Amino acid sequence: MGHLSSICWILVLILIPAGSQAAVHQYTGDLFRASGDAYLYQGGREGLFHSSYNALLKWNSLGKGLNNGKAYIKFQHLVFTRPDYLAAEHSPQDSDTGLVEALIFELGDRDRVGYETPQGRALCCSEDLVQATGCEPGHVIVKPHVESEGYVDVGWPQVIDFRFQGNDTTLIANPAIDVPITKTGMYYLWYVICDRSLVGVNVTGMTVWKNPFGYLPGMMAPFETFYGFMALGYLALGAVWFMQYLRFWKDILALQNCITAVIALCMLEMATWYFDFVNFNTYGVRPYATTVWAVTLGSVRKTISRMLILVVSMGYGVVRPTLGGITSKVLMLGAAYFVATCSLDVMQNVGTIDDLTSSARIFLVLPVAVLDAIFILWIFTSLSKTLAQLQNRRQGAKLDLYRKFTNALAVSVLISIAWIAYEMWFKVTDQLNERWQSDWILQAFWQVLNGGILAVICYLWAPTHNATRFAYGDDSVDDMDEEEVALTKVTQAQSKDKEAATDSKAAAGKPSKSAVKTDVFSLEDDDVEEGKTE
Repeated sequence: MGHLSSICWILVLILIPAGSQAAVHQYTGDLFRASGDAYLYQGGREGLFHSSYNALLKWNSLGKGLNNGKAYIKFQHLVFTRPDYLAAEHSPQDSDTGLVEALIFELGDRDRVGYETPQGRALCCSEDLVQATGCEPGHVIVKPHVESEGYVDVGWPQVIDFRFQGNDTTLIANPAIDVPITKTGMYYLWYVICDRSLVGVNVTGMTVWKNPFGYLPGMMAPFETFYGFMALGYLALGAVWFMQYLRFWKDILALQNCITAVIALCMLEMATWYFDFVNFNTYGVRPYATTVWAVTLGSVRKTISRMLILVVSMGYGVVRPTLGGITSKVLMLGAAYFVATCSLDVMQNVGTIDDLTSSARIFLVLPVAVLDAIFILWIFTSLSKTLAQLQNRRQGAKLDLYRKFTNALAVSVLISIAWIAYEMWFKVTDQLNERWQSDWILQAFWQVLNGGILAVICYLWAPTHNATRFAYGDDSVDDMDEEEVALTKVTQAQSKDKEAATDSKAAAGKPSKSAVKTDVFSLEDDDVEEGKTE
C-alpha cells in the first residue's frame, strides 16, 4: 500500500497546482486578465443554500458556530496591488484613483449582468450605454431586483466597491465583509476593473464560503451523509460475511480470501471518505494527506474489484487451479487501471475545495473508460469459455453458479449503459450546473452499483459447510448428472454378473486352489466337507 500511495503522491504533484487547502478561495498574487471591455479575475464559484430565517433576523447577534444557520461569502485580508508607474501618475492628495468591483451574482441572475450590444456583451458601462441601461460610467452594468420581485432577491446581483487612494500601490480591504446568502443557488464571484488604463493589477487574500450547516460546498454537501450510509452498509455486509467466514474457516477457498480483502478495503475506503468530508465541513480544512489516502484506497479497491471479477470469470479455483501464463497480462491491465483511475480521482478530489470544474477531467476520463471497456470485454469472453467448459464436464452445481454470476453481471452492464446515457444527457442539458443539487447522484450511483455487485458475489460465493464442492478438481456425486449416475450403476451391475458367472463355473468343475481363492465364501463350505469325509 505504501508504494501505491507514493504513486498517488507523484500524481498529486503533477496534476494539482499549489493553492488552497481549505474551504476558502485563496488569491496568491494572481493577475487580472483582459476579458472583453474589462479586466476580470474569477474569485470563486459554489453552490450555496440560503440562510435560515432566524439567522437573517439575528445576523449580528448570533454567535459563531458550524450549524448557526448562516450562509455567507466573507472577504478577508484582501489586498489589491497596482504597478508603481500607475500609482505615480497620481498625487497623495488625490482620492478614488482606481476602482475594483466585486460582483456577486446567482446563476439565475446572469442575464442581469452586462448588456448585449452589436459588438458582443458589454460588462462595463460607457457613455453610450447610460441611456439604454441607466448605468454609471466606469462601473459594472447590473440590473438589481426590486422589492416587488421578492424579498430574497432584493439587491441582487450585488456589487462591492474597493477604491485606490492617492498614489498608493496597494488597496487594503478592511474590515472583513460578510455577504449574507438569502437564496439557494449557484453563486459566482468576479473581480472587475472597468478602467482600461488600470492594467497589471493583482490580488491576494481570501474569501470564505459557508453554508448553513458548515463549510462543505453545496455540490459536495450530500457526500458526507452518503459516505456515512455506505460505510454502515459495508460494515453490515462485512459483519455477515466475517461471521460465515469464521464459522466455516476450515472450508474456505482462496477466492473467498480475495473477497474478504475487497470487503475490508471497501469498509476502510468509505470510512476514510466520510471522515474526510466531516473534517472538511467542520474545520474548513481538507489536508492533502487524508484525501490522498482516501484516493489511494479507492483506486486500489476499484482495481482489485475488477481484477477479482476477471479472475472469477476465468474460472480461477473452479475450472483451473492457476491463471498460468495470463497472470502477467492481468497484472499489467490492473496496474494500468490503477494509474488511470488514481489520476482521475486525484484531479477530482485532492485540493478540490469548491465547485469549480476542470477541462483536464475530460482528458483523464478517457483512459479509465477505455480500460473499463477492456475489462468488460475480457470478463464476458472468459465467462463464455468457463460456461462452455463446465457444460462439457457436466458439473451441474458449478454451471448453475456461473450462470447466476453471468446474469448478474449482464444486468449490471445494462444498468451501467443506461446510466451513462442518462449522465451524458444530464451534462449536455445542464452545462451551467443549474441542477447542481442533483449532481452528486451521478457519482454516488457508481458506488452503489459497485456495492451491489460485491453483495451478489458475496451471496454466490458465501462460506458454507460444502463450499469446497465448487473448488477445482472436486467432481462429487452432487455435480454428476442423472446420466452419469445411471451409467455408474449399470457398470457396477455388470461387474457383479461377471463375478457370479465365474463362481458358478468353478463350483461345477473339480476343486482347485484357484477356485477356492476366487470366492471367499466357499472357504467355510470346503472346510465343512473335509470334516465329513474324515
